[in-house]
Amino acid sequence: MQELEGIKSYKSFSAGDQILWRGDDLTYVASVVKGVATLSKTMEDGRIQMVGLLLPSDFIGRPDRRSIDFDVVATSDVTLCCFQRKPFERLLSTVPHVSQRLMEIALDELDAARDWMVLLGRKTAREKIATFVEMMVRRQHIAGLGLDQEPLILPLTRDEISNYLGLTLETVSRQLNALKKEGVLRFIDRRRFEVIDVEALHTASGDDSDGGVLS
Repeated sequence: MQELEGIKSYKSFSAGDQILWRGDDLTYVASVVKGVATLSKTMEDGRIQMVGLLLPSDFIGRPDRRSIDFDVVATSDVTLCCFQRKPFERLLSTVPHVSQRLMEIALDELDAARDWMVLLGRKTAREKIATFVEMMVRRQHIAGLGLDQEPLILPLTRDEISNYLGLTLETVSRQLNALKKEGVLRFIDRRRFEVIDVEALHTASGDDSDGGVLS
């Protein structure tokens, strides 16, 4: 769209860079073009809780909000397509399909939040790890990486996964190794992997075929 072309720019960040701090003034909103970033909050005692992941096509910021509610950190090299916030807000009122697309993104984020609620709830350690891997496979597939476009990428280190899921590092490593030994996953290295048995991975997640938790 010509209207978007006039207000967009690109920003690049290296792995480990702080993209935004919680409370920062938002002069722009952005879509992730490449890479992975984490959303997190720092608690009063200094502990950091990751609350979400940003993958390609995910959106940062809200047109009607002047600040960001989370810390945003690049876990890999990240490229953002940025839009100046105020011109973008004006565009929403004049171009309906841009507003519609933003609503679709918001609904996708709501679905993802519900998935994380289940993931962080009453599941066992094995089920949490399998669910996390399955969600990452699904997200990367949506972003254009199919199971036939191997390998897939584990977007977090094992230490970051342990923090994210509320598990110990040893538990994360043990459960991933178990899925590897059972022939469910094959790791090329510590981050790149292939799904060998999709059905077994889904069974390990504890979800039934409709997405509910098996009793």
